[in-house]
Amino acid sequence: MIKTTTLLDRISIDPAICHGKPCIKGHRIWVSLILDFLASGTSTEELLAEYPGLQEEDVLACIAYGSEMTRRRFVDWEELAHVV
Repeated sequence: MIKTTTLLDRISIDPAICHGKPCIKGHRIWVSLILDFLASGTSTEELLAEYPGLQEEDVLACIAYGSEMTRRRFVDWEELAHVV
């Protein structure tokens, strides 16, 4: 089992890269993009085939990042319904 802190080290937030959106280190692939793919049913294997530079740990890092964000922030579902 990989520690969450180790996984989170794979995520980069840099204002000079992708306008500061959380990305996988060394890539311009947003964490949110990977999470959206996973939420729509795309498998890890499919993601790795689509983005050959990624590793399974990068996908796990995105999940860990999303999980960590839910501990820190509350989302108003009524407000979110207007966005999507």
